Amino acid sequence: MLNATRTRGLLVLLLGLFCGHFSWGWFQNNAKSKSPQKEPVYEETSDSQDQSCLCHLTGVLDDCFCDIESIDVFNNFKIYPHIRKLTERDFFRYYKVNLKRPCPFWPDDGHCSIKDCHVEPCPESKVPVGIKSGNYNKFSQAANSASDMRECEQAHELGAINSTLSNQSKEAFADWAHHDDAQDHFCGLDDEMSPDAEYVDLLLNPERYTGYKGPSAWRVWNSIYEENCFKPRSVYRPLNPLAPSRGDDDGEGFYNWLEGLCLEKRVFYRLISGLHSSINIHLCAEYLLDEGWGKSVWGPNVHEFRQRFDPAETKGEGTRRLKNLYFLYLIELRALSKVAPYFERSFINLYTGNTQEDSTTKELLLQILNDTKAFPMHFDESSMFAGHKMESKTLKEEFRLHFKNISRIMDCVGCSKCRLWGTLQTQGLGTALRILFSEKEIKNLPENSPSKGFQLTRQEIVALLNGFARLSTSIKELHNFRMLLKDHRDCRTGSSRTLPLDHISNLLL
Repeated sequence: MLNATRTRGLLVLLLGLFCGHFSWGWFQNNAKSKSPQKEPVYEETSDSQDQSCLCHLTGVLDDCFCDIESIDVFNNFKIYPHIRKLTERDFFRYYKVNLKRPCPFWPDDGHCSIKDCHVEPCPESKVPVGIKSGNYNKFSQAANSASDMRECEQAHELGAINSTLSNQSKEAFADWAHHDDAQDHFCGLDDEMSPDAEYVDLLLNPERYTGYKGPSAWRVWNSIYEENCFKPRSVYRPLNPLAPSRGDDDGEGFYNWLEGLCLEKRVFYRLISGLHSSINIHLCAEYLLDEGWGKSVWGPNVHEFRQRFDPAETKGEGTRRLKNLYFLYLIELRALSKVAPYFERSFINLYTGNTQEDSTTKELLLQILNDTKAFPMHFDESSMFAGHKMESKTLKEEFRLHFKNISRIMDCVGCSKCRLWGTLQTQGLGTALRILFSEKEIKNLPENSPSKGFQLTRQEIVALLNGFARLSTSIKELHNFRMLLKDHRDCRTGSSRTLPLDHISNLLL
């Protein structure tokens, strides 16, 4: 009884600290019988403080049955602390990437010369032996022999599989390495074996604002939106600096067009917008505030954040951008919950060569995956590509190719650090989409042996979890910006609902 009282008291305290200046809402069980609320359109008011604290970022998301407040509580208290620890483990901190590939779409306009754009590759001596001996979790004690190294190279598609398997399974690995499964991928398979590919320690090369901006950066995002989001050129995105002047156009023409699209194409745009918003939050949260005497000071830049997201600064567009971030979070959260059976099998080992490290890493990963499965309001991907069989197949292929094209555009980013994190997060989302549409293959995985139907490379696993960690960080940083923006007055929440304590308990316990 005493423990229960303490637990309840702790939850009340946490809720008070977390909510601060606004109340939380919860989507009731009967919400599925109601139509999703439309996104609010910002209107000028005399109380600018209400706008600067982002009170309009609340309520139910379109195209799914989940509310923002529930995601905030679930992520900030339950997921974020664990996913942050996971990405600090050796298996997830080293990412192999080729940052020297030329841009395939337009002539290279030069690389960013700002020092913060630079990526420092990881010396071979610093990479754990189980990773650098091919990434393939083969014979840890005999990794130095030439024959075993050749076997590692042959099995390069099997990044997360431990080598303590039968000879028959090992032979199957080599066979599968030659299997071209590109049709299942939403991103181009990275050329890890290229001599230009190098390991990068993600902890030593954090995603920050580097100063990379202007025409080069805008060309990349404009190409993504204009050429790959199923949009006709006659429809202009709100606040697009490259579009002709539209006077007082508030973007309603664009959103009227968007609402007329099928669910799949609407989802595609929201995913890209959500990714763009997440990256922008990272750059605002890790901004160079002061170079000092040889020691740089990084931290949140409130002015930069308001320029990108404040409803008063963006004619309400910032609210929509942030809602798309939450939508993307739900998509990747759903993918993690669905891929759990892949990792729950006993022979799957996140191998680095350090037995204790590997065991701890897998335990932490399974804890996170179990948490994702317990979330009560997942996105329902079964509603996508559910129409006429041939039409759905064509649409899915078009969807996949558009996203694959975006992954190639990342080779056109002039800032090496921006390119590193853009590539990783794009590959993470591509892996999540592949998981969502591989439900049958994952359900049919054999318990004690690998399956040819579905497998993940180490590169995909590292990108998937780090990409989701970036989204989790974005939502946590968004809360931090809310706290920084608040005034002495509480911001008015209108029709916001109070989050019942019992529902908080279900999310946190």
